[in-house]
Amino acid sequence: MSPQQLSPSVRRVAIVGGARIPFARSDGPYATASNQQMLTAALDGLVERYGLQEPGAVGELVAGAVLKHARDFNLARETVLGSKLHPGTPAYDIQQACGTGLQAVIAAANKIALGQTESAIAGGADTASDAPLGVNDSLRRVLLEARRAKSLGGRMKALAKVRPAHLVPDIPRNAEPRTGLSMGEHAAVTARAWGIARAAQDELAATSHRRLAAAYERGFFQDLVVPFRGLARDQNLRPGSTVDKLASLKPVFGLDHPDPTMTAGNSTPLTDGAATVLLASEEWARERGLEPLAYLTAYETAAVDFVGGDVAGGADGLLMAPAHAVPRMLERAGLGLDDFDLVEIHEAFASQVLATLAAWEKRGLGTVDRARLNVAGSSLATGHPFAATGARIVATLAKLLTERDASARGLISVCAAGGQGVTAILERA
Repeated sequence: MSPQQLSPSVRRVAIVGGARIPFARSDGPYATASNQQMLTAALDGLVERYGLQEPGAVGELVAGAVLKHARDFNLARETVLGSKLHPGTPAYDIQQACGTGLQAVIAAANKIALGQTESAIAGGADTASDAPLGVNDSLRRVLLEARRAKSLGGRMKALAKVRPAHLVPDIPRNAEPRTGLSMGEHAAVTARAWGIARAAQDELAATSHRRLAAAYERGFFQDLVVPFRGLARDQNLRPGSTVDKLASLKPVFGLDHPDPTMTAGNSTPLTDGAATVLLASEEWARERGLEPLAYLTAYETAAVDFVGGDVAGGADGLLMAPAHAVPRMLERAGLGLDDFDLVEIHEAFASQVLATLAAWEKRGLGTVDRARLNVAGSSLATGHPFAATGARIVATLAKLLTERDASARGLISVCAAGGQGVTAILERA
């Protein structure tokens, strides 16, 4: 291998477009839809829109899900085989909790940047309705013992150990294995540490609904959202949401402390959905007559010690890794917050967004003009199918940037379970 092959030039990576299905509240319209069915619907919407059916049109698919059944083995590849994408398209799975969709974009972009492929699709899907139920661990051990038995008598002896209690399944919990606390309870700790007020959270939530509704009304999502199972808009959207209405809701997290502030209204609901993004080299887009929406120019991941770190002080809260990732990314890129026309922060909880903004300010990055923050709404209004959110944000921000001037720039910040964060920069020029 020549030195030139060892050190390939880095190419710009274009965001060409995106497609997703409307996001639905769990146990609603998509209650019987699998991750593969939802991801296939989003992928087919993208394939049809950009004419990607022929062999070799797309280099590969990178996608994942957070809540996966055993049947979701090889999810991305099985999705290709059931979709309108050519079956000769390779695919692989990826998972980084709520950062999965954005991390899939980054993985695909890296291959394009290094010249290993000309185009790729990234995305993710998740269903909270069809969450996997684990076999009771005691029953699992009995069944394994029976399988290992060398005789019929041995198998019967093992199976005789089954008791009624063994038939109770292991129900999945939205809790961190290291702490036993749900994401909402962790967010409540961080909200207290940063002194995030209830009124500010409700205002952010109401704004998210109002802006998402306005984006739908002006037709912004017409080429980004593909109808699925009777839905044409995100089901969680409440156009009439107001601060006064949200103020009437009872807190649901942090109830073990005085004056809890987090409610179902200023927290993201459990959601089902899928999203995809088409990425390519400039040459590939040019040959097909496609105008890139934006370019992915930088990205950064980070993690915090949310178990033994500065949790009480707020620096290392479960969802605070973007407060560390963004400063590093901006320093490397030679940029400040004032250099961004738009900022997209995943709204896992209103309190988490506000804590992230406060942390950036404390670290000397300055303040974010709220007129530039989540201008078309975000997860509080759309909902949050874990692995799909990153792809949704990338496609949305890329299109939003096309409405600005030729040098427009956008920042993405996504927090994730496990104390992780994934961030990125999109630019028009």
